[in-house]
Amino acid sequence: MILKAEAVVLKTFDFRETSKIAVFFTRGYGKVKGLLKGIRKEPKKFGSHLNLGSVNEIVFYHKRNSDLHLISHCDLKENFPEIRKDLRRSVVLNYCLEMVDSLMAAEDKNEEVYHLLIRALEAAGKTDDSLKVIPIFQIKLLSLSGFKPHFDSCLVCEKKILNTAYFSHRLGGLLCFNCKGRDIDSRSVLKGTIATILHVEDETWARALRLGLSSSVKLELKEILRDFLQFHLEKPLKSHHYLQM
Repeated sequence: MILKAEAVVLKTFDFRETSKIAVFFTRGYGKVKGLLKGIRKEPKKFGSHLNLGSVNEIVFYHKRNSDLHLISHCDLKENFPEIRKDLRRSVVLNYCLEMVDSLMAAEDKNEEVYHLLIRALEAAGKTDDSLKVIPIFQIKLLSLSGFKPHFDSCLVCEKKILNTAYFSHRLGGLLCFNCKGRDIDSRSVLKGTIATILHVEDETWARALRLGLSSSVKLELKEILRDFLQFHLEKPLKSHHYLQM
């Protein structure tokens, strides 16, 4: 079956002497892995250099008995040149790509995630504080991909938390003071952090990106979302290392 799709390049690998394997996140078919035969020998044949994060129009032969499909055409549509001129913006790009690749299953269609990724890459190239893109993207992607942490009430007693709250990355959400013993590793969380997460989940991308974040909330978001992802993915994202630098 021959299929056509708009796709973002998540990662690439050299294959043999002349070819590449690329992992795309497509608008219509989710995450797709494809072989581009001869692209390293004749890049003009495809019209794209497969830069990470670039948006391409691809045509591929979908194989029913394999997760590796043959890409026959790959034409560049958007390369986000502003991102590639700046190291910090490039780190944001790589983080977003790695997070999508880690959370999304192969060929699981999710157009909302595709549009979220495009908005994040556009913002990474235009927003003055490009690092602010990361927590907004994390919160929204976790929600859309089914990994959403529970911040509406206590996970155990289900009561609304009015005073001090504790976050358990192992259980995946908030605990109240009376239930915090269910996870001795849970950590206290600022009310501003909880309010920020709930606000970002409910608001549009543009409005969420305009939200002002204090330094304490930024730090706490970074730590709890990092720990949550690392626990549930059972490994740290490689891009975290570059964020720390």
